[in-house]
Amino acid sequence: MLDQIHLLAAVTVLGVLEQAYFFLQVIYARRMFGISPPKISGPPEFERIFRAQVNSSEYFPIFLALLWQAGLFFHQGLAAALGLVYLCSRYCYFMGYRASSSERLAPIYFGTGVLWVLVAVAALGLSHFFLAHYVGLNILRLLTA
Repeated sequence: MLDQIHLLAAVTVLGVLEQAYFFLQVIYARRMFGISPPKISGPPEFERIFRAQVNSSEYFPIFLALLWQAGLFFHQGLAAALGLVYLCSRYCYFMGYRASSSERLAPIYFGTGVLWVLVAVAALGLSHFFLAHYVGLNILRLLTA
């Protein structure tokens, strides 16, 4: 069983570490700009870091759900590779947003595209499972025959 999920687990841990890094960046920015919680406004430099972290946190549950569904129902290796690409795009998004609000656009569009690919892969895997399990129709066997 573990050999079927180890890549997904590794990408999940990397994602959690990335989220922790983003949280730490907000803490450092709070200290640098003298902004105590619960305040969330301040200089534009702080607000960009704060928003980048919040936006990344909002997408994280979506990413995890899609990563695991795509990996379990379609292919672990493909899902893990897409997960790594997504995490890289999210890091580029964070760093771009930190520098300038306009530099966040390309990475967020790319990362969103990766999420849509994960949606498609998960949907294909789930469709194949349901068709094979409940209807007895194995599309892969039909395609290779």
